[in-house]
Amino acid sequence: MFERALVLPASGTETFFLWGPRQTGKSTLLRATYPDALWLDLLRSEQFRRYTERPESLREEVTLLPRGTQVVIDEVQKIPALLDEVHWLHENRGTRFALCGSSARKVRRGGANLLGGRAIRYHLLGLTARELGSSFDLDRLLDVGFLPAMVQSTRARRMLDAYVGDYLQQEIAAEGLVRRLPTFAEFLRVAALSDAEIVNFSSIARETGVSMPTVRSYFEILEDTLLGRFLPAFRRRPKRRTVAAPRFYFADVGVANVLAKRGRVQRGSSAYGKAFESWVFHELSAFDAYAETMAGLAYWRLTTGIEVDFIVGDMDAAIEAKASVRVTSDHLTGLRELGRDFPGVRRFVVALESRSRVTEDGIVILTVAEFLRRLYSGELVRSG
Repeated sequence: MFERALVLPASGTETFFLWGPRQTGKSTLLRATYPDALWLDLLRSEQFRRYTERPESLREEVTLLPRGTQVVIDEVQKIPALLDEVHWLHENRGTRFALCGSSARKVRRGGANLLGGRAIRYHLLGLTARELGSSFDLDRLLDVGFLPAMVQSTRARRMLDAYVGDYLQQEIAAEGLVRRLPTFAEFLRVAALSDAEIVNFSSIARETGVSMPTVRSYFEILEDTLLGRFLPAFRRRPKRRTVAAPRFYFADVGVANVLAKRGRVQRGSSAYGKAFESWVFHELSAFDAYAETMAGLAYWRLTTGIEVDFIVGDMDAAIEAKASVRVTSDHLTGLRELGRDFPGVRRFVVALESRSRVTEDGIVILTVAEFLRRLYSGELVRSG
């Protein structure tokens, strides 16, 4: 088992939601953190039936437990009505709940009780370089992704195919989220091809044969089921015309590779460059979430096409991801243009170079190892 960087509250101290994509290790982390907790697994058919028919059964069972008991409800989104009981027990009995799920759609959009802001929200992402430790292998990560089971498997591609199939059947079809599953499956393929790029809703609508509102609703499903997220454009204090449309990143690059029907991702390929950018985004996002810096991430792009991959906080730092063994002047155009508008911004490039260095105009070229060192020390993503 990998030691995860996300630190959960001590047993019996907080009620919280733990969200994360399927198979990121949420249940494993919860069992390790709360070995003595009362555990409700709504994937078990008998428990699902019991609490669906009588949600008040939870109150009847938990009321007998000592005050401050930790209770874990796995896949809580399957029965949103249980959240009313959770709320009552939290307020009246002092029971503390860990509410775990891989899809927030029914909870967010079904009018479910979100506990009036009393529950903290944590997010568990795929494995980071720090969590992998000596097992960190960048080339393998960019090929098979960050999910623990895939990282450890010798048949990762087959498992990723099964992962996508399970997602379509268990998250999409079983919950009745779309009317035409084959159309949604085709949308997933097209969306994966534009992973890490600005979302062109009209182009994706043409390719999948559905309306733009439908495409937008499909992206909402990807967000709600935690399969991906939008990266907003940086729009504060613009000095020149900038792009406002967001980018979209799949939560796991291995899943995106399979959906886009890529072969093995190898160094030097365009797929490798895109996967490298996604990995940098993954590491930045995980650190921001786990360290609770609240800095936030965005990207910056002029209408002329010049851009910078990641902006940290309110222009605290600007980071480019370049899967190149030698960063050239062409690679630095975006950061140099950004520096004209925001002279005080710290500018970095994460690359595959063998040594870190600084350009004459102050841009820091980081090796992968130095990027990770500065990230984990808090030098790159600082508290907002």
